[in-house]
Amino acid sequence: MEIKAKAKHIKMSPRKVRLVVDVARGKEVQAALEQLKFVNKLAVKPVVKLINSAVANAKHNFEIEPDNLYVKEIKVDEGPTLRRWMPRAFGRATPLRKRTSHINLILSEIKESGVKQAKKQKIEAPIKLESKPKEEGEVKIIDKTKEIKEKMEEKEAASEKDKSIVDLRGEGRGKHTKIEGKSHKGFVGKIFRRKSG
Repeated sequence: MEIKAKAKHIKMSPRKVRLVVDVARGKEVQAALEQLKFVNKLAVKPVVKLINSAVANAKHNFEIEPDNLYVKEIKVDEGPTLRRWMPRAFGRATPLRKRTSHINLILSEIKESGVKQAKKQKIEAPIKLESKPKEEGEVKIIDKTKEIKEKMEEKEAASEKDKSIVDLRGEGRGKHTKIEGKSHKGFVGKIFRRKSG
């Protein structure tokens, strides 16, 4: 069972958030949260918030205990960059790039509990289907193996005819024979062409 959570448009550069995310990757949820308490970075706050959100999703939607979860995958992607300008001396302006990031988190169970979904609704079919089809609508099975075999034999016979050696009215000086169907055209024909004289 995989539980997913996302945080989008966080106003921090992905490079800074990745330093915090690397601490939590692959650890149990409780151990990851304990480790993040001692990391002195501003990106800790949105990461902790996201992990708590994913744990709440697991508890509410799938009835999975937080002790049975670990951080299977957590990655930070780059979001849209806001482009701003800073006025400088002599009437110049320098660009500022205010970067944003998207965090994707996947939690997974350590031991599978066997509970697929807590809130699964049963849908009953409104019409009962008949166990036996009617005689009129029965499906007939047509055996086409004979037709296929005949077509294959015809193709083989045609290919053998193409490869047969035929005398073509004494072409060339030595009245040599030619294999039908295998004519050399283009560059290969120019190389192996007989020269008269």
